[in-house]
Amino acid sequence: MTDQTRLLDERSVPNAMWRGTLCRCPHCGQGKMFRAYLKTAEQCDVCGEELSHHRADDFPPYIAITIVGHIIVFLMLHLDMTYHVQPITYVVTMVPLAIVLPLAMLPSIKGAIVGLQWANRMYGFGTGQRD
Repeated sequence: MTDQTRLLDERSVPNAMWRGTLCRCPHCGQGKMFRAYLKTAEQCDVCGEELSHHRADDFPPYIAITIVGHIIVFLMLHLDMTYHVQPITYVVTMVPLAIVLPLAMLPSIKGAIVGLQWANRMYGFGTGQRD
């Protein structure tokens, strides 16, 4: 393998994941990754990269739930140790937070996972495609 071929074959994992986090194509960073809230586009509308190969499945919700769980537990512990908080305050504040935060995070997390899969040529990314 020549140096030029090796350079063409290298895909930057951090760049691909960052582009995915921004909900952009992991290849060019310009096209939209999603055609709907969490529906991945078949291909990038700018560079034509196939995006339908991803297999993010349940991993993005697991990550979102873990992050939000840590945030909410931290907030509840902090409020409980700092102030005398009534239980209804937790219901009124933490339940909506537990619903809204994961929904807000999911597209970016899924984009990062798809970017990771693209950069590592997982699940058909990179087989018979242009780089």
